[in-house]
Amino acid sequence: MTEDTDTAARPTHVDLAQSFEESGVKDVLRELDDSLVGLEPVKSRIRETAALLLVDKARRRMGLATETPTLHMSFTGNPGTGKTTVALKMADLLHRLGYVRKGHLVTVTRDDLVGQYIGHTAPKTKEVLKKAMGGVLFIDEAYYLYRPENERDYGQEAIEILLQVMENNRDDLVVILAGYADRMDRFFASNPGFRSRIAHHIEFPDYSGPELLHIAEQMLAAQNYRLDDDARGAMAEYIAARRRQPHFANARSVRNALDRARLRQANRLFNQAKGPLDADTLSTITEPDLRASRVFGGGLAVDRLDGGRRTGQAIQQAAE
Repeated sequence: MTEDTDTAARPTHVDLAQSFEESGVKDVLRELDDSLVGLEPVKSRIRETAALLLVDKARRRMGLATETPTLHMSFTGNPGTGKTTVALKMADLLHRLGYVRKGHLVTVTRDDLVGQYIGHTAPKTKEVLKKAMGGVLFIDEAYYLYRPENERDYGQEAIEILLQVMENNRDDLVVILAGYADRMDRFFASNPGFRSRIAHHIEFPDYSGPELLHIAEQMLAAQNYRLDDDARGAMAEYIAARRRQPHFANARSVRNALDRARLRQANRLFNQAKGPLDADTLSTITEPDLRASRVFGGGLAVDRLDGGRRTGQAIQQAAE
């Protein structure tokens, strides 16, 4: 096809509203609203990013843009604020707009990328990147890749491979780095190559007390449980107390608390039941199921319901 013919085939106008409907982005944004409580600043940034990509796609169709925009991102915030969930929705959004081929999400930490001996890191990192190609690579607690205090650490090798792929394969892979805001700032200061490749920085705020109570009720409803009125008040008190204590992990801490409450409820029913139980009794969390938590007494213990991901910071309430 000649250049004149190619130019003639290009549209002279685009309907962004129609593109928005046809792309399926509207569905992704609706799912994001439905699946995540609060986080309005985050949702606003995702909508802005979607608008940017829709306009970029329109400009490409009209021959006004030639390069793939840099889409690598940084998600900063405390644990349990929805970063992984948003990364999953972002992968779907990028796929629907044609910026990644598959739209899958690969979630990793330092241990998945960095080896324990010479010659081990490169193949581990390259294997992860191979799995992530065509989608999004989400690196949680990314700052652990860089350990300047250890001269024999192999994290720098993984960083160099990541930087090269982020630059050379940005039309086939989006990398999202995630972690605490202050540690990510130090990480970027020590690794300017990463900072220069990250175009979108999104901060995830902590949830408010009412938002966490809503999240708790959503979590229970998903498993066909509910709080009775007194338990709902106790849960609100629990959240307020827990937020003032160390190592609070937002929705993750709420989930841990509910797991413990369900355990207590099961033991209560088993020990106290005098006859057949109906569905409502089996599905109701009561105030005593929550009040037994050490959070109300200020006790601390190691949280073992975190999947072992944060053993270095695993001091949690015994009731979680």
